[in-house]
Amino acid sequence: MKFDERGLRATRREVLKAGAVTVAAGVMPAGTVVAAQTDDAQDIAPASAKVAFKVNGKAHELDVDTRTTLLDALREHLHLTGTKKGCDHGQCGACTVIVDGRRINSCLSLAVMHEGSEVTTIEGLGTPQRMHPMQRAFVKHDGYQCGYCTPGQICSAVAVLDEIKAGVPSHVTADLTARPGLTTDELRERMSGNICRCGAYSNIVDAISEVAGVKA
Repeated sequence: MKFDERGLRATRREVLKAGAVTVAAGVMPAGTVVAAQTDDAQDIAPASAKVAFKVNGKAHELDVDTRTTLLDALREHLHLTGTKKGCDHGQCGACTVIVDGRRINSCLSLAVMHEGSEVTTIEGLGTPQRMHPMQRAFVKHDGYQCGYCTPGQICSAVAVLDEIKAGVPSHVTADLTARPGLTTDELRERMSGNICRCGAYSNIVDAISEVAGVKA
């Protein structure tokens, strides 16, 4: 039995209950504030920005969420669905496009990073009526099965030959001062970032080799 400040009797149980109520009353307003702040944060609109670039020779200006990847800008905003979304982690190469002459994984690059860039997708390389030499070679050598990875394979292959022509070393180049050779091993190594789950690798190498003028 205990007495409060007014001299009233109170049991131990009543004292504990009173303390629990006091603690709860002190915590509740803070929790309410946190919940309100969370709701306010959810109401904030995502940041957007304008980006202007050329895609397949045509100028475009987009107003996009700053988190939008180049891949999603091409597919969702410009409706160029030839570029495929595979792993979305830069590991399969299905989203490969050519930006300012260099091949990149468009799923790993933000659209707003390419202000003023020139982007080439599979649609810009050729059409069914006027195919790019690499596209014709892929058809001739059956360098595809399901075809899902093919746009990225072709864009990558075109850029690979330009890399070799410009003397850009590969990851296995021993002498960085020597010009890279047009060998099947060199082509295989440079194309290793583009995965074909159907396993048409030998046909892909044959197609690239024909365009490059190399005997596979």
